[in-house]
Amino acid sequence: MRVLVDVGVGRFAEEALRQEGHDVLSVREVDPRATDDAVMRWAVEQGRLLITTDKDFGEMVARGREAHAGVLLLRMEAAGGPEKARVVCTILREQGESLVRRLAVYRGGRLRISG
Repeated sequence: MRVLVDVGVGRFAEEALRQEGHDVLSVREVDPRATDDAVMRWAVEQGRLLITTDKDFGEMVARGREAHAGVLLLRMEAAGGPEKARVVCTILREQGESLVRRLAVYRGGRLRISG
C-alpha cells in the first residue's frame, strides 16, 4: 500500500511499514515543516493513505473541504513509537484497501471507518 506518514507518527512506524512491504513516504524526510495543506496535496497527488496523529486532517476530511486519498488518524497521544508502529501495521494488514478514500480513526483499541 502507498502511504504518507506524518511527522507525529514517527520513525518506528515508518520502518515497520517498510519492512512489511508498503511504499512509504515520510513527511519527516521530505519537509517536516510542511503545512497541512501541502501534506494533504502530496497524499492526493501521489495516491497515498495519510497516516497522522494530527486531528486537523480528520477535521479537513470530515467537513468535506479537502480531497483526500484516505486518512488514518491515530488518537494515541500517550503511545510511544513501538506501540504506534504495531497498531499501524495491524490496521493496514487487517483493513488495507478498505481505508482508501475513507477517514479512519483509531482510538482506545477501536477503529472507526467512515466515508
